[in-house]
Amino acid sequence: MALSIAVGRLRHSQVDWRRQLPLAGATLLFLLGLFCAWQTWLIAEEGSSIERVHAAQDQAVHALIVEIAAQRSKVQKVLGSVDPTTVMSDPVKSALALRQQLPQVQRLELYSGDLNEVLHANYHEFGYAKAAQLMAARSADGPSLMQSVSVGNGDRHLSLIVPLGPSQQPTVWVWVELPFAPLQQLFESVSPAGGRLELRQGDDHGEMSLSSDGATSAIAEVAGKPVAGSAFSVYAGLPDAFIVLPHVWPLAALLTLLGIGGAFFLLRLRIRATASAAPEPEEVALPARIKKLSPPVDIAAATARPSPPLPSAPAIELDPSIFRAYDVRGVVGKTLNKEVARALGQSIGTLMGEKGLREIVVGRDGRLSGPELAGALSDGLRAAGIDVIDIGAVSTPVVYFAAFRYNTGCGVAVTGSHNPPDYNGFKIVVAGETLSEGAIQDLYQRIATGALNSDGQGALRQVDVTSDYIEKIVGDVQVERSLKIVVDCGNGIPGALAPQVLEGIGCEVIPLYCEVDGTFPNHHPDPSDPHNLEDLIVSVKSTGADLGIAFDGDGDRLGVVTRSGEIIFPDRLLMLFARDVLSRQPGATVIYDVKCTGHLKGQILDAGGSPLMWRTGHSLIKAKMRETGAELAGEMSGHFFFKERWYGFDDGIYAAARLMEILGGDMQGRTPEEIFATLPKSVSTPELKIELTEGEHYAFMDKLRQQASFGEATLITIDGLRADWPDGWGLVRASNTTPVLVLRFEADDAVALKRIQQVFRKQLLAVDFTLKMPF
Repeated sequence: MALSIAVGRLRHSQVDWRRQLPLAGATLLFLLGLFCAWQTWLIAEEGSSIERVHAAQDQAVHALIVEIAAQRSKVQKVLGSVDPTTVMSDPVKSALALRQQLPQVQRLELYSGDLNEVLHANYHEFGYAKAAQLMAARSADGPSLMQSVSVGNGDRHLSLIVPLGPSQQPTVWVWVELPFAPLQQLFESVSPAGGRLELRQGDDHGEMSLSSDGATSAIAEVAGKPVAGSAFSVYAGLPDAFIVLPHVWPLAALLTLLGIGGAFFLLRLRIRATASAAPEPEEVALPARIKKLSPPVDIAAATARPSPPLPSAPAIELDPSIFRAYDVRGVVGKTLNKEVARALGQSIGTLMGEKGLREIVVGRDGRLSGPELAGALSDGLRAAGIDVIDIGAVSTPVVYFAAFRYNTGCGVAVTGSHNPPDYNGFKIVVAGETLSEGAIQDLYQRIATGALNSDGQGALRQVDVTSDYIEKIVGDVQVERSLKIVVDCGNGIPGALAPQVLEGIGCEVIPLYCEVDGTFPNHHPDPSDPHNLEDLIVSVKSTGADLGIAFDGDGDRLGVVTRSGEIIFPDRLLMLFARDVLSRQPGATVIYDVKCTGHLKGQILDAGGSPLMWRTGHSLIKAKMRETGAELAGEMSGHFFFKERWYGFDDGIYAAARLMEILGGDMQGRTPEEIFATLPKSVSTPELKIELTEGEHYAFMDKLRQQASFGEATLITIDGLRADWPDGWGLVRASNTTPVLVLRFEADDAVALKRIQQVFRKQLLAVDFTLKMPF
């Protein structure tokens, strides 16, 4: 009986469902027709909406041009009556007199024709943007462009530079600041016509938004319309209409008719079927008696079993000193082992899980401890539920590249970099950010407190990405004139890759110590130490090569020597890179660390860029690049970061390729030594190091900052302690990779250099008289 009831109900349900199909289809087609009708209206309206926004854009551009021309005319009318030969006799008094004739001016300053005051200014106080605008005006073909400058507290002014004297060689440069508010109010008075208007300053490579008005959902156009006489452009954002059909209104109208017509057709079929079908009643017999059932059973509760406890993380000895400012690094067998590596993998994996990330790239350098540590790290990552892409033994930049190639945004390079053979460590990228400082300490806290995921079963796959990396560089860089170069890899992991890359771009390569050997039998792979370049210098001279280049142990740093044996320090290489990048990216920010030469900021300004000094450390530099949108950065240690044409990470091999492109593509056919001779240099030292015990170098710097006295020198303490005098500077800082103090000195001449070194010697020995001075 129960079976017959079930069969009857099923048959009845099937009949009902079949009768409902035409109705359901008619409803869907009708809704589709209405949607297409709405799309037809949006498509027909789209053209006129775009025209209205563009008309508003033209109106805003015209209004700004008129206002800027009027303000420029008022200023030039007054300044045109000034005698440039006498105005600099008392610049302050002359500026005050001119201010009285120009009441609308917020600020007015006078500078000599050679801009000597600007070249030797302290740009932190003088202003980077102001210095760059003055230097650019000197080389501009026509009148300088009016710009906007920040004056603090979120306020802005308009800036204008007016030359006085001969047009080819002005005697005086007048810096004028005008209110920005009237220009902004004029821009905002123009209705965006349903879209969005945005006032920007700069170009496509270095823009800054000054004001915007309209719908935030509007789709911004790629190119804006320039405002003549200024560095401003007005960009239009078009209304964001939700159009999914092809932008052809006759087609949308046809789809509308088909949808609505099909709906009425199916509805008519359904009505006919209902009228012709006679309902067939069905009797269902019920049992005379229904047995009383026992109480319902909770099946889920009956079958549930208590979950086994998660396996606790094995007890490990964790030395907090290995968690450094911008990586994790220690001595294998002492502060670092496979248990620490596995726990670190779990910690990284737990962090990734919280961010919704599920895949990571892992690579290692050529050190003997690399396979074990990389394997343990991968085990920890997989235990936290993370899928691992193992790319094997590669340079650190290849790990970064693979994170882009496989779109993981995450990667770990197991590397000791340029440290001794018994060191190893981890450079970590999560969600596109190279972890440093607080983020590194967060990993330590997770391990120390046991807050680690351990119930995952991440996958593991092994891939070879080196061919893609080589192809990417060779496709981007080509050397027009073949150069003969000696490549010294110091038996580090770059030896497996760098010669192929440089040969691929057109160089003749003579390999030196390119066999990967984690014991580094020939010399230490650290190109920042001149002693490690001695064999390279001999090889370049004996082979008659054009140049010699060297890499560190994991390939993210570059060293260069010339045929004559001169070491081209990285801060001078950065000048050359800046000239090249800024020729295509004018106005871009170029970042350099506290150890670099004082000549850098002037060179960057002369090339049309914005110089910015920052802290030493690859992860700290990359974080600052993201914050500022910089196109290029470099460190005295040999790290170079190209955002222009590359990915923004430090890559010694790619930097070498870009250097070969510059040297081999010189339009005048000069030799590398002739090109390097155009880069200014002072009397300077390489990086000098004072070895201390682990952790002692940080304590030393704390004491030095508290008790040191450098007289009238300007002190910079963003990283260590740098003292600047008019004729030179000195620096001491704690290394974040090895327990050493790093020092560097530079001066106009040998006498000044010796004086500055003596001042530092006295201050350092006052803190610890047992220090062994390297100078």
